Amino acid sequence: MKASMKAIVYDTYGPPEVLRLEDVEKPSPRDDEVLVRVHAASVNAADWRLMRADPFLVRLYCGLLKPSRFRILGADIAGRVEAVGGKVGRFRPGDEVFGDVFASHLGGFAEYKCARESELVLKPANLSFEEAAAVPLAALTALHGLRDKGRIQPGQQVLIHGASGGVGTFAVQLARYFGAEVSAVCSTAKREAARALGADHVIDYTREDFSRGARRYDLILAVNGNRSIFDYRRALTRGGTYVMAGGHSAQLVQALLLGPGLSLLGKRRMGALTSVPNQRDLHFLKELLEAGRLRPVIDRRYPLSELREAIRYLEAGHAKGKVVIALEPGG
Repeated sequence: MKASMKAIVYDTYGPPEVLRLEDVEKPSPRDDEVLVRVHAASVNAADWRLMRADPFLVRLYCGLLKPSRFRILGADIAGRVEAVGGKVGRFRPGDEVFGDVFASHLGGFAEYKCARESELVLKPANLSFEEAAAVPLAALTALHGLRDKGRIQPGQQVLIHGASGGVGTFAVQLARYFGAEVSAVCSTAKREAARALGADHVIDYTREDFSRGARRYDLILAVNGNRSIFDYRRALTRGGTYVMAGGHSAQLVQALLLGPGLSLLGKRRMGALTSVPNQRDLHFLKELLEAGRLRPVIDRRYPLSELREAIRYLEAGHAKGKVVIALEPGG
């Protein structure tokens, strides 16, 4: 009889009600894979977008009529290695690891996950499993948006729109690490949290419109914005860069369709971010975490059985940092 595990599965697109807790077959690692006992996972906007097939293009990746590519969501995991494949050389049973498992068809919302060796690194010793699980996808998105797509430079004026969410809290810290002067856009209730992360200026979007202010920015990273691409363009310096790394479907469409044309028409670069997780950058983040230069911000913790509620909370857009799923007590 094959061993089983508990996991949250879904077989149709829709609201959180399509998710259900089931006993499914426990995976076994292939030659290049690591079997991880998942102690914690985290929820990302990608989870509810895949769950709802929003935008519609999700269906081209996951399945046109139903999610046939995988049944278990969850890209971020942290846990302990239970077994390794024959060709795995970096890890051994007992190692504490974390990583982004999107490339191996997600699966983090389960008691066990088989991940590629290249998707994982050793967990920072100074972080709990829950803290480590909060890092990979969000921090890598922030890093790639600022450093790679945005080409951030010391002394630049950088605006983080959506500074209090999962990606935004990492983006503020990373922009400061790279030597920029950081302006954070958030709500009134989250102003002090943004300052605590290192923001030089905090813009309360309920009282002030950043696109109408006197300040212009060399780099704008929009991670949870609902503004027009023309608003962002107005706020850029000549030669500035706008990177769309999150937001509603309208922002994605504008960045993909209008961004290239607007970049050609003026001295500003505008476009959407494509972030590809990799072990090298995860190691880089690990070093920053261990040095105390970067820290995860966790808003709420839920048990696996309450994943529906966790996704509802994140989707509502009020999370102050990350929402984490705890599979092991004291993780």
